[in-house]
Amino acid sequence: MNSLFALLLVCALAAVVLSLATGLFHLSRGRGDEDSRKLARALTVRIAISLALFALLMIAWYFGLISPHGLGR
Repeated sequence: MNSLFALLLVCALAAVVLSLATGLFHLSRGRGDEDSRKLARALTVRIAISLALFALLMIAWYFGLISPHGLGR
């Protein structure tokens, strides 16, 4: 697997985790309408990054950068 592609995957996964942490922070703080908007924005960003990551994986599989393998072979 290309090292640039692997770095891109790790960065996308880190961004998903960071967005989840931001959402959790605003959920636990809960100081009103402003935090509700920030929570919704953080979770929307997480969904967008997750969809982009899924699309990236499908594109990489299509072009042969990654390939599925069996377990225990």
